[in-house]
Amino acid sequence: MKLGVITDGISDGIHRDLEHALQVMTEAGLQYAELQFVWDKEIGDQTPAEIQKIKELIGRYKAQVSCITRHNFSGLSVMTTTPDDEAFKKHLEGFKRCIRVAKELGTNLVRTMSYRKEMILSGYNGADKWVTSQGAWDKLLKLMEAPVRLAEDAGITLVVETGNNAMITSGFLGRKLIDDLGSKHLKMMWDPANSLYCKDVPYPDAYEQIRDCLGHVHIKDCKVDIARATVRFCPLGEGHMAPYLADIAAALKRDKFQGVVSLESVYRPDNGTFEDGFRKSLPTFKRLFEN
Repeated sequence: MKLGVITDGISDGIHRDLEHALQVMTEAGLQYAELQFVWDKEIGDQTPAEIQKIKELIGRYKAQVSCITRHNFSGLSVMTTTPDDEAFKKHLEGFKRCIRVAKELGTNLVRTMSYRKEMILSGYNGADKWVTSQGAWDKLLKLMEAPVRLAEDAGITLVVETGNNAMITSGFLGRKLIDDLGSKHLKMMWDPANSLYCKDVPYPDAYEQIRDCLGHVHIKDCKVDIARATVRFCPLGEGHMAPYLADIAAALKRDKFQGVVSLESVYRPDNGTFEDGFRKSLPTFKRLFEN
């Protein structure tokens, strides 16, 4: 199994020291660096000289870049956004920069988010009139056309993340998006812990939906209280993901998953740091997902 980490989950200060993160992850036996924020900028906003510095550091620590993980198209409303809007154009330009960075750093994966969540996308027996966001799904498909086309033209793979505040929250919706858009260059960035917030069952339900279109996997753990609109991150194996982790790891090995499994180090202990949280979850992560 190819194992990695999102680097700013190790070095989470203002400057998000990439070299420190690479040192920690390689000492931990992880090879694949997922880049989300580097130094004081989101990935894709660095200067050419800074990108060259990233490339040099990756080489120095004999690591590889797994994915360019910018928050492309995050938080925009599908109900009000159009391809002519300045906000859409700004995100699209950021996505284009991510493609260039991906090619420079030797990865073919670029993340996209899927806009802001509309809670109910379809309904029946009157629900279609009163509680659904009518037309939201078709608007999402229309807004996804441009980034998918850019990915196809560039020969890279666009991975759409299951987010807890996004249009794509579950394995079912991820599968539907890929089927409806019909592109070989669109795959899933599966974050099963995020999907707990829509009560998706990570295994076997969600996994069986997307097993043949997986491009990248995020692993973390949390405790979810939907009624109180609360999420508490915790060490891997101590939250609501605990019943599913071993089965997910076994299924990925059984199905010979070729992508990277990234530890998303978002747990911070009381009076501790995110690096402390990384070290707390690392033994379980490696025990489950290493070959």
